[in-house]
Amino acid sequence: MRKEQINIRDPFVVYENGKYYLYGSRARNFGCNTNGFDVYISDDLTNWSEPIECFSSEQYGLNRFANWAPEVHKYNGQYYMLATFTQENGLRGTYSLVSDSLTGPFVPHSKGALTPNEWECLDGTLYVDESDIPYLVFCHEHTQIKDGTMCYVRLNEPLDSAEGEAVTMFAASSHPLVGPVGKDHFVTDGPFMYRSKTGELFMIWSSFVNGNYAELVVKFKDGKLGLEFEHVEPLLDNDGGHGMIFSDEEKTYFTYHTPNTRLCERPEFRVVEDNGDTIGII
Repeated sequence: MRKEQINIRDPFVVYENGKYYLYGSRARNFGCNTNGFDVYISDDLTNWSEPIECFSSEQYGLNRFANWAPEVHKYNGQYYMLATFTQENGLRGTYSLVSDSLTGPFVPHSKGALTPNEWECLDGTLYVDESDIPYLVFCHEHTQIKDGTMCYVRLNEPLDSAEGEAVTMFAASSHPLVGPVGKDHFVTDGPFMYRSKTGELFMIWSSFVNGNYAELVVKFKDGKLGLEFEHVEPLLDNDGGHGMIFSDEEKTYFTYHTPNTRLCERPEFRVVEDNGDTIGII
């Protein structure tokens, strides 16, 4: 099938052995009660396989509501999927799943959500720092606190539970371009960590600028995850977002979904321009 025929939100790509593996939220019903996730496989980012189910949330009692934003990371020889589900207490959180294959099947791995149980959270992404310490970077949702925040928490090495307290880095409204959704809600969405060719550490994330879904960028001081950073030039501010960055042997790409309109969302791919101190898209 062609890229234009794939209706998903929150695209995430893994490149391995000459093939691209594309994951995302099934877009019907805005990713709610969709019974799990699929993977699509391609040789060229244009022509893709039919969807292959890689996780059944119904099978494991995780189809309560949210089936959102699956990410797959290779870590210690296995493939870990981080995805957002609705917990038994009705609040959303990011769980870890595991498989020995990019095509699954993935099975639940974490002891419930990795994010704080009493928080409404989503969109956890894995970041492993220079000392090989794993962290979950995630969003505390505006649906609970109005002004959504971006947070991180240290994970244990098996990636099945958090260690210590979550740290809040910033609120969505602290960005000079971000505007409210509705009367007074500010959105944080879809973080992803990227280290540039000169070692600078960036985080891309999404919110709304002038009413449009947008891909924003944070640059951390001294290349370290923490509370010292600056908001820099956005990647995109015209109805596209929840993106990530991946590389093949030749190029680095930014993928995101656009438009941000129910049942119309499609994955898009743009080449990343990595200048070391800055990143942009072509």
